[in-house]
Amino acid sequence: MEKKEEIGNEEIEQDKEIEDLKEEACEEISLQLEKKDKEIAELTDRLLRLQADFINYKNRVEKEKETIFSYATEDLMNQILPILDNFERAIENIDEDNGFQQGVKMIYYQLVETLNNNGLKEIECLGECFDPNFHHAVFMEEVENSEEGTILEVLQKGYMLKDKVIRPSMVKVAK
Repeated sequence: MEKKEEIGNEEIEQDKEIEDLKEEACEEISLQLEKKDKEIAELTDRLLRLQADFINYKNRVEKEKETIFSYATEDLMNQILPILDNFERAIENIDEDNGFQQGVKMIYYQLVETLNNNGLKEIECLGECFDPNFHHAVFMEEVENSEEGTILEVLQKGYMLKDKVIRPSMVKVAK
């Protein structure tokens, strides 16, 4: 009988050892799972941040591209403005009303229309209040009937390209 008890005790000890090993294995697996869960959470967070960074980058590049396209013609417009000024002077100084004058006017209006279609706008300022963001005061004159700061005369037209001033108006202002 003692042998049976010894065998039974050995089996019980082996069962306890197996249970202990199972518990240790479960704890180790549990720790590994927690570690993997943390790693997955960190990687998910990194992925979300990278996606957000990419979306921000993409939006920034689109905005920069839009800005570049909208103002790409600024240099060309600045080169054409003196030509436009000379056209206006020529039209003002033609005495005769003939076919040549009509042709020059037609070319002028076609040029102005093309520039307007590409975002160029004249700054309207005659009779308006002086604004240093849009106007460059060249002369000041005392006038009895006008309010101080009112634009009396436009010496050179100013222009905006879309919403940016590319040439301020040169004006005479009431004192």
